[in-house]
Amino acid sequence: MKLITYRQNGAEHVGALTADGGGVLPLPAADMNTLIETMTFEGLRSAVSAAERGSALALSDVELLAPIPRPRQDVLCLGMNYLAHAEEAARYSADAFRKERPVAVYFSKRVSEAGKPDGVIPRHAGLTDRLDYEAELAVVLGRTARDVKAADAADCIFGYTVLNDVSARDLQTGHKQWYFGKSLDGATPMGPVLVTADEIAYPPALEITCRVNGELRQQSNTSLLITSIGQILEELTAGMTLLPGTIIATGTPAGVGMGFDPPKFLQSGDVVECAIEGIGTLRSTVV
Repeated sequence: MKLITYRQNGAEHVGALTADGGGVLPLPAADMNTLIETMTFEGLRSAVSAAERGSALALSDVELLAPIPRPRQDVLCLGMNYLAHAEEAARYSADAFRKERPVAVYFSKRVSEAGKPDGVIPRHAGLTDRLDYEAELAVVLGRTARDVKAADAADCIFGYTVLNDVSARDLQTGHKQWYFGKSLDGATPMGPVLVTADEIAYPPALEITCRVNGELRQQSNTSLLITSIGQILEELTAGMTLLPGTIIATGTPAGVGMGFDPPKFLQSGDVVECAIEGIGTLRSTVV
């Protein structure tokens, strides 16, 4: 199932896309976080079947929002989780990005509101001159997770979406921690849909790409994560409780703007398209 959050007549709703992708089936949940927390896949399928017996809305008649517009907690992120990206990051700034040990790099993003598909990325001129893109597979948890073993990680996953981990590189490298440079307003576009985990074989082995103004910048496969989704969940939940609706951005492949010589940072008017096989394309314009 491909789930969405949409706005109609000023109110937000959740729904599922019809099989042809052109219609919206309204679902009985206040928001996506509530749906994730209260519905099993079986219950969700029943709700979709009931909605199919009614009239679908035309997708073109509603405003598509991020699947989870307002995450309940900060988005958890993996840094340098593809080998080629780790190498390009170290070339850009060894002091900021070199990994001294082969361990996962975790950080988080503050997200007051996730950017919508076909939305905008604020340029933040005057604050940053080095705005960058990062196409990522985001994992959304479906239940409370504590002391999860890697072999059982799939049971915790509700679904997957596309996330652009927009980064202000000068702020990221200028501060000892990455939080500020990762958390500017509008720096977390997400979508276009949340695909339920029963639609994608685990572990996901999906083509992931990013284009800027039509130019292919990133191309890899989510099977190439250095720290796997199972390892991420086992490590994090050994010491912390993750709640339903938690979003984990699993890292970006090589080809980000800072990896070029000279770097190719985002400018006003640039169109960024992050795409993942089986999920869709997240398109944003820098303004």
